[in-house]
Amino acid sequence: MTSGRLRLGVNIDHVATIRNARGGAHPEPLRAAEAALAAGADGITAHLREDRRHISDADIDGLSALVKRLDRPLNLEMAVTDEMVEIALAHRPHAVCLVPERREERTTEGGLDVAKGHNVVAPAVRRLRDEGGARVSLFIEPSKVQVAVSEAVGAQVVELHTGAYCDALRAHDAALADEHLGRLKAAAAEAHKRGLEVHAGHGIDYDSVTPVAAIPEVMELNIGHFLIGEAIFIGLEAAIGRMRVLMDAARAAA
Repeated sequence: MTSGRLRLGVNIDHVATIRNARGGAHPEPLRAAEAALAAGADGITAHLREDRRHISDADIDGLSALVKRLDRPLNLEMAVTDEMVEIALAHRPHAVCLVPERREERTTEGGLDVAKGHNVVAPAVRRLRDEGGARVSLFIEPSKVQVAVSEAVGAQVVELHTGAYCDALRAHDAALADEHLGRLKAAAAEAHKRGLEVHAGHGIDYDSVTPVAAIPEVMELNIGHFLIGEAIFIGLEAAIGRMRVLMDAARAAA
C-alpha cells in the first residue's frame, strides 16, 4: 500500500473544442495549459485523436515546447495506431496513455481491452518505452484481468476508468456506486501488487473525487472536461484550486 501527495493532471482538450467551434485561434489550449500549471496542476494531459476533433498537431508542438521550458510533464493520450506511435516518438513526451478510440463516440467510452488486443498493444508499448523513453500508461476498466495483461505487455502505469462510478453517483444509485468503487479499489490494489503505478480518471467532479482520491494506491488523477466547464463560471485557477483542496483532504483522511 502507498499514499503520499496525489498528483493532478489537467486535460485541456475541451479548450480546443471551444476554439474549433469557431475555427479561429481563441481560446488557446497552450494558454490554458500554462494557467493550469500556474494554478497547481502537476502536469498537462492532451488527447490527439485520429480525427483531430479538438487537439491538433500544432497544439502538441506548442505543448511540448511549453512543458520542456517549464520542466513539467506532458501526458499524451492516443489511440494504438502506427501514426500516433510515430507522433509520440517524434515529440518524446514524458508519458503516453494508450486509450480506445472510435470515430463515432463523443468521448472515450470505456477502457482499452488489453486482454483482447495484447498483440497490437504490446509492440506499441515496447516502442514507446524503448525508443521514446516514455512512461507508458494503459487506460483500462478496473478489472484484475486487464491489470494482469497490462503488466504482461510491459506498461509501467494503468489508468483506471472511473466513468461508471461517476455515472452511478450522478444517478444517485448508491448501491451501484459502491459496487463500482469496490472494483476500483480491488484493481488499484492488484496493480500496486504487480508493481504498476496507478492513475485514475474520466468523469470525475467535485462530488465524486473524494472516494477516488482516498484510494491509497492511486498516485495521479487526470481530470479535464469538468474543470474546463467549471472554469466558465469561477475561472480555471479557482476550479483547479478547489479540486486540489478536495484531493488533499481526501488523502489526509485516508
